[in-house]
Amino acid sequence: MVRSLFPRPLGLERPPVWLGAVVAVVAVALATGAIYALKTVAPVVSLSVVYLPAVLLVSVYWGFLLGLTTSLLSAAAFNFFHIPPTGRFTIADSRNWVALTAFVLVAAVVSAVAELARSRAVEAERRRGEADLAAGLARELLAGEDTGAALRATARRVSEALAIPSAAIELGEIQDPGRTSLPLRSGDGTQLATLLVSHDLPPDTVEHLRVHLVPALQALVAIALHRDAVQAEAVETAALRRSDDLKTSLLRSVSHDLRSPVTAIVTAGHALSAQSLSPEDRRELVRAVVEEGGRLSNLIDKLLDLSRLQAGRAVSQPDWFSIEDVLLAARDSLPGPAGAGVRLSVDPDVPVLRADAAQLHQAFVNLLENAWRYSNGLPVAVRVRSAGRHMVVRIVDQGPGIPPVEQERIFEPFYRGTPARNGDWKGSGLGLAIAKGFIEANGGTISVDSLPGQGTSFVVELPVSQREQARVL
Repeated sequence: MVRSLFPRPLGLERPPVWLGAVVAVVAVALATGAIYALKTVAPVVSLSVVYLPAVLLVSVYWGFLLGLTTSLLSAAAFNFFHIPPTGRFTIADSRNWVALTAFVLVAAVVSAVAELARSRAVEAERRRGEADLAAGLARELLAGEDTGAALRATARRVSEALAIPSAAIELGEIQDPGRTSLPLRSGDGTQLATLLVSHDLPPDTVEHLRVHLVPALQALVAIALHRDAVQAEAVETAALRRSDDLKTSLLRSVSHDLRSPVTAIVTAGHALSAQSLSPEDRRELVRAVVEEGGRLSNLIDKLLDLSRLQAGRAVSQPDWFSIEDVLLAARDSLPGPAGAGVRLSVDPDVPVLRADAAQLHQAFVNLLENAWRYSNGLPVAVRVRSAGRHMVVRIVDQGPGIPPVEQERIFEPFYRGTPARNGDWKGSGLGLAIAKGFIEANGGTISVDSLPGQGTSFVVELPVSQREQARVL
């Protein structure tokens, strides 16, 4: 209860006036009683200073007027009880008039000084509160990544700190008939945002906001918006840099991977015009043209797939299908001995899947091609099983494995890892990147598990809903 009546020694809110009157009367009574005990050690006239603590106490808490009233009450009590003749408001000795007048003047000065000190302390407290509020607003606006959310949090802090019913900060120029609008402008006068407060606030509160809070908010909002612009520019710059890197990689890859089959086709075409070619040589040249043309077509298809994925245009078209059918079709798409070297095993409880079969077919073709490339002619195992709400497809080769330093980059476009022992396979560095893109476009994930000398496992997890689990083949 005492703490609620006396919030702070020099707090912004004064204690109740009635309490000040009670304190004044009690303090004067105590001082009057104390003088009776002090008469034996000092002259009565000099004991008027005993009332000064009461005057000072009341002045500090309740201001100059109540302090001055306390000083007059002290003078009256001192006159009535201690200045001869006692018991009456008269003074027999003129020298006592001088002492009493001096006391009243000193008490009045003490009250004025205490009131001045209090007003200075109140102002300092207000300034400190405003500084704390500005620091809090700076943290809200400059520490958060979302400026809109930071503005809402800042408005709540302003409302709580200044004890106003509501406050809002909106970007741009806002006019709300039900609220008072305070513009927040930049240094060149452009309105950046609007501080909206309750329409029924007292005029002095609105003026305090305009003079003391709006300038700080203007600077902070301007900094926050400038930060957003810088971040957006940085993101755009990073995107352009990645685009340039991709273009550089694309040109480097195209300059090599496209030139080789084109050169072979052109060379074979010129050779076919020779009249001295034997039927066997002609068949060999025709085979070379067909193979290099297929290689060129395959590379173009992969470049188109990659461009659709990176542009976000590889939209899946889901439908029901069997994952076994897709894997069998992917195996049959491999050339010659590669398809024959794939061993497929599907658990009987694997459900049908709802996804884009064409995209997953291309993804698994790329994964099987990569596995066969590094298998050194040994079989590639493909195992499909159901695991809760996921279907897991594991593709395992018996190749040399992938070093840990390369595992972090194998899904990057145009990245070529350690060359396989089978030097006849000419990869473009796009297969795994495209496989990852198509799998993720259908809600799945792909990971790699490999140790040098112990082969490599690519693990594909595809989501299966409750409805799909019920449709078991």
